[in-house]
Amino acid sequence: MKPHFFILITIYLLIGCTASTPATEETEEEAYQQSFEVLTLLGDSLFSAATPSEGALAKFDSAKVEYEQNTDDPMALIWYGRRAGYLGKYNDAIAIFTEGISKHPEDARMYRHRGHRYISTRQYEKAIADFEEAVALIQGKEDQVEPDGLPNDKGIPISSLHGNIWYHLALAHYLQHDWEAAESAYESRYETHQNDDNLVSATHWYYMTLRRMGREEETEALLEPITPELDIIENFVYLNTCLFYKGLMNEEALLATGGEDYPGDVTLYALGNWYLYEKQDTTTAKTYWERVVQEGNKASFAYLAAESELVAFE
Repeated sequence: MKPHFFILITIYLLIGCTASTPATEETEEEAYQQSFEVLTLLGDSLFSAATPSEGALAKFDSAKVEYEQNTDDPMALIWYGRRAGYLGKYNDAIAIFTEGISKHPEDARMYRHRGHRYISTRQYEKAIADFEEAVALIQGKEDQVEPDGLPNDKGIPISSLHGNIWYHLALAHYLQHDWEAAESAYESRYETHQNDDNLVSATHWYYMTLRRMGREEETEALLEPITPELDIIENFVYLNTCLFYKGLMNEEALLATGGEDYPGDVTLYALGNWYLYEKQDTTTAKTYWERVVQEGNKASFAYLAAESELVAFE
């Protein structure tokens, strides 16, 4: 996006936010103000959700009220920040968790969640600093299940605090193409997996990291536990990419798992990566990554990864 075009958009947004509006009965959707969040690495504008669902807005409003009535409750603050993040209001979420850090400086959860939203806004160095602080705070402490804000069909949380800290720390390094640091963090994440969903998500990123480091011989042992019989609750896309890496699924079958219209960010990014290190075919790799940034979700981790690849290969 050209700089002068972005300036015009910013001016229009400011005018829209400050102009007075006659008092009318408004639905939750009408009262919601979309906000500019950040420029992506490719220069595209990232906004909060344009048309959030009534349910998401209601949950955010409820979390906000709960926090305002219990401002010293760390869990109330965490849910307030998480609900803001789910609406794509990443900068608001960062501000909320920054307040949480001020009030609860020894609570690793505050750094874990703020770090996540630093990733969403492409502030990777800040994210790494937060996750490293969180790692220090969890040393010697028992892990805990992390409740899901967007529950799966079975209503079973599949991740933990320690696992999420290592996972996001590794991702932040990965997005900067710091393969050595990513490998170290993914190894720690791999060791904290507690179920098959965590196994396939950790293996997916860990495998790609090792391949980018040219350590293909080490991936055979990494892929050994991956089978079609794993008990997956929600991370089916990661299972499929791992089956592809293992040679149990071909490219056509992998693409078909995502549906006819769009195979999905994770699938396309993974295939682009595979063409890069398996075939040394940068042209096809970039074709897959470009489709992710053209059709994908600007907030997904695979989108962020595709974005970082295209910037690196410019």
